[in-house]
Amino acid sequence: MRISLPDPISTHSSRLRWHVVDASNWLATAVSWVNQAAASALAARGIFHLVLAGGGTPDKLYRALAEQHHDWSRWQIWFGDERCLPQDDPQRNSRMASAAWLDRINIPAANIHIIPAESGPEIAAKLYAEQLQGQGAFDLVLLGLGQDGHTASLFPGNNIGSAADFPDALPVFDAPKPPPERVTLSARRLSHTRCVLFLIRGADKREALNAWRQGAKIPAAALHPDAGVDLLIDTDACPPGEPE
Repeated sequence: MRISLPDPISTHSSRLRWHVVDASNWLATAVSWVNQAAASALAARGIFHLVLAGGGTPDKLYRALAEQHHDWSRWQIWFGDERCLPQDDPQRNSRMASAAWLDRINIPAANIHIIPAESGPEIAAKLYAEQLQGQGAFDLVLLGLGQDGHTASLFPGNNIGSAADFPDALPVFDAPKPPPERVTLSARRLSHTRCVLFLIRGADKREALNAWRQGAKIPAAALHPDAGVDLLIDTDACPPGEPE
């Protein structure tokens, strides 16, 4: 299904675009956004590089994408972060994405670039950075927003890797929510994309969104892709008032 994507209701600037969608139409809009990003990438370059987020909100999107019809052999799947758990642990982002979507479609295994987080943070970060060597800009990076303003496994108080000399992937040893050990793409690498789309649903995200609106230095605000950042927000999550 193709639907018109929402225009931003307001912005801090042209680089941060808020798209507020009725909660009942949010999922269809998210699916359409991915489909249109894929169509654009395939028309321009013949391949679509997509970075997946973890969490309950993306799970619903992935289940909906499993019902879509695409030439999946032209999709390359990456992950924004991963928990350092065994490969088959249901809390792993790769396991969730596989159960909801990737195991249900005909996509070559070589097209799915899983973070080898079972190796531990340091080794896994090094190995994933090696996988990303030579990989240019992603086409679409999907991200969530935590109640504390974190995104991927970039948490407040940690070095999130914004500087130009930071590696593509970072080890995390002290995440404030379990498990503490993780691997995440750096803010710099997540920003190297043609589109960043934050998937934001639910009233529990209002406080973090309000902090972002007011200019707080939350990790989510550290991403600065050339094309700017898009936030797809359902009406339950949107704080009162419009973005300034």
